[in-house]
Amino acid sequence: MRLLRRNFVGAVFAGLGLRPPTPPKPKAGDIPMRPFGKTGVRLTVIGQGGARLALLRDYERGAAHVRHALDLGINYFDNARSYWDGRTEEVYGLVLPAVRKDVFITSKSTKRTRKEAEEDLNASLRALKTDYLDLWQIHAVQTSNDVERLFSPGGGFEAFEAAKKAGKCRFIGFTGHFDPEVLVQMLDRYDKWDSILMPLHAADPAYKSFEEKVLPNAVQRGIGIQAMKVFGNAALLRVLNSEECLDYSLSLPVHCAPVGCSTIGQLDDDARTATKLRQPLPPDQMERLRQLAAGQGQSILKGPDLEYWKRPSS
Repeated sequence: MRLLRRNFVGAVFAGLGLRPPTPPKPKAGDIPMRPFGKTGVRLTVIGQGGARLALLRDYERGAAHVRHALDLGINYFDNARSYWDGRTEEVYGLVLPAVRKDVFITSKSTKRTRKEAEEDLNASLRALKTDYLDLWQIHAVQTSNDVERLFSPGGGFEAFEAAKKAGKCRFIGFTGHFDPEVLVQMLDRYDKWDSILMPLHAADPAYKSFEEKVLPNAVQRGIGIQAMKVFGNAALLRVLNSEECLDYSLSLPVHCAPVGCSTIGQLDDDARTATKLRQPLPPDQMERLRQLAAGQGQSILKGPDLEYWKRPSS
């Protein structure tokens, strides 16, 4: 759905016999930067999401996309060992080693034992052609059972703590999009997290909200906060435009939003939006976007039908 957002506008102008106006191309340094929690690092407010690079189907196309992100000044590159069966890390490995000191490289592991998580980390480092990650994250924590497995003897958390001590990663964090209560449990189990990645978008407050239940806790702890699913996996584009989606998420107390761009046009659009938003949206505009995203009398997906990645209502 998101792939159509530029094509649709072009088709309208073509039907009128007109050329659409060419927006100015964003330049390196235009995208604002924010401090990433207490890490001492400054990140561009948008980063390149890794999962959508799989849609490019080709290493060279992927590498060209990553080079364009660098040309725009983006310094945050999101990834996970599971993305594109490890190929996304290999695409990054074609480009990022040449600028290693200027970029912030992340990856994630879904493994719940120390041994398996360490195997993931070593595979990530090889694919990325680097000897350390800037941020390594426990990926997709969904249930209380996940939490117990991670923190049990021999559990995956041991691999993350050991990797940070050994210098194989600078920072550690965790991600989740299934149940906000479980992310609160993760925050409570360890007081030295560097970051968290969670869904923060205009529809979230209407159903099992991470913005309401987890975000204030993370802000209080001063950790780095990353927003995912800014466009609601494209479903929000039925009622909001891409600029409204991104403006909403970046107006929250977040430090970076990795966006799932798979075309140069999408990347340029999101860079322009991030560049224009210098101040958070006022409360009345934020509420208007929440109401639109929640349906407000329109026949659209909402709640568990829109946010299918969240725990179903019991």
